[in-house]
Amino acid sequence: MLKHLVSKRHIARRCYSTAKQHPKSEFHIQPKLDFTQLAENASIIEKNMVDRNYDKIDMTLFAQLNQQRLNLYKHLVSLKTKRNDLSSATRATSVKEERNELIHQGKQVKQDIKLCEEQLNQTETQLLEQGLMIPNNTHQNSPIGSEEMARIIKVVGTPIDAKGKKDHVAIATGLNMLDLEQAAIASGSSFYYLQGMGAFLELALIQYAMHKAASRGFLGVLTPDIVRTQMAYGCGFQPRRGESSQIYDIATKSSADTGLCLAGTAEIPLAGKFATKLLNEQDLPQKVVGFGHAFRTEAGGRGLETKGLYRVHQFSKVELFAVTTPDQSEEMMEEIRSLQEDMFTELGLCFRILDMPTEELGASAFRKYDMEAWMPGRAKWGEISSTSNCTDYQSRRLSIRYRPKYQTAKNTQFCHTLNGTAIAVPRVIIAILETFQQDNGSVRVPKVLRRWIPGEPEYFHPPSK
Repeated sequence: MLKHLVSKRHIARRCYSTAKQHPKSEFHIQPKLDFTQLAENASIIEKNMVDRNYDKIDMTLFAQLNQQRLNLYKHLVSLKTKRNDLSSATRATSVKEERNELIHQGKQVKQDIKLCEEQLNQTETQLLEQGLMIPNNTHQNSPIGSEEMARIIKVVGTPIDAKGKKDHVAIATGLNMLDLEQAAIASGSSFYYLQGMGAFLELALIQYAMHKAASRGFLGVLTPDIVRTQMAYGCGFQPRRGESSQIYDIATKSSADTGLCLAGTAEIPLAGKFATKLLNEQDLPQKVVGFGHAFRTEAGGRGLETKGLYRVHQFSKVELFAVTTPDQSEEMMEEIRSLQEDMFTELGLCFRILDMPTEELGASAFRKYDMEAWMPGRAKWGEISSTSNCTDYQSRRLSIRYRPKYQTAKNTQFCHTLNGTAIAVPRVIIAILETFQQDNGSVRVPKVLRRWIPGEPEYFHPPSK
């Protein structure tokens, strides 16, 4: 599961060995976890894993391994000091017997150093494999428990009566916007064609979200849809033990494992845009808005919400992403939430904002807000957006650092990363069609979208028969 984050060939690059290293044969970012900090907070981490319903890591063993690492490192430093002292003494002496004895001792110390380096690298490999399975810390205000424990922060608008309302599939079919049957032939189940005004509605939502984010200082980015699997895992999208992967891995005829996958969200390539970067504090925060396609296997989830556009294998998505200092991240989370709230308000949707509980945070989120729109055709709330503060979880795995403006004990520090969905196109289309449906089969078009739709229509009308 962690092979794209931990490579034993690369772990030695940390590197305590003075031996010649293998040349780089593949790209790899070495995760930088603070083993001592994790060991010192073992009891807190164990409780956090229980709260998140995560498979527990033996933190007692982890702390023992970390102490072993510290002892080995101390011993290695002592051995290298001894080697240097012997080397100096060997050069200084002119007595043959004494010189031979020093050379003999030097050879023995060299062997001891090699053995100690091997033990140290092996110990760090074990620590890293365990450490990468530890989820992020949790905000003190996050509710504890499962999805049902989510705390409602705010409700915008009033849910309209669902009685007599059509669902989005019936509405879109009547408007000739959606073709599920031919998509199933072309690509398989849970794919779709948007056509006619459905295609333009998607493009309008993308344009609206990109422009709205740009007006708030976000840099527009068109992202690649293929990413290194290490990027996906570094963002926290590796499956838990015993779970099926949601990632489409890419294989070729010549290689079953290319180390590449289809992006599950534009968050992954946007994080990759900052991977290995060393930024200046005065240049933070940095904010980007990216458009890309999201690909999800939906393994284990195909028995739920299979009808129409709610749960599909591929969809268009506009994603917000920010890189900040630790002091800026909580304020940035509220800024992203405010932008999302403004967009859904301008679209005229009824929605609510939830502070998500521990079991819904995934691996990377320190805190997470979800936004759910009322979908009268489904007669229930449906998630259309989320915002997560991942603190330094992703930056430690992708080496995203900054240089403090004023000198500190550490020359560089890890950034905080945040992400939020601006528009998940299919879910928002569902909310628009079901919210603004008319008795005659037409759908009123939100005013903010009309400028990007041919003819700037006030309504989508069923085609003339």
